[in-house]
Amino acid sequence: MSSVPTVRARLVELQRAMAEGPGSVVVEGRDIGTVVLPDAPIKIFLTASAETRARRRNDQNVVSGLADDYEGVLADVRRRDHLDSTRAVSPLRAAPDAVVVDTSDMSEAQVIAHLLELVRQKSGAVR
Repeated sequence: MSSVPTVRARLVELQRAMAEGPGSVVVEGRDIGTVVLPDAPIKIFLTASAETRARRRNDQNVVSGLADDYEGVLADVRRRDHLDSTRAVSPLRAAPDAVVVDTSDMSEAQVIAHLLELVRQKSGAVR
């Protein structure tokens, strides 16, 4: 549905309203730093190889009781990446001022620690 321009425009409005509301929020998505919140003070673009993302998603699927289908998941990840990076509205890309973090060789704990350190460096504090 998010590939429909009117739906995407409404989702952007809602995301901006949430981000501007009371309290601090972390917003995640493929076009947050470029379209939704282009003036955000801290932008981090998380990435990993298609193979790593497919392995992670397939592992989650298996834990959830779904079939082990790494090749199918990998094909889906690659298809979505292609669609998202070539669409006319809000294409997938890192914002020019985003810190790109490749998590391919990182554990979940390492990713969290690295992100917290980036936020500390950029903002001076983490709650």
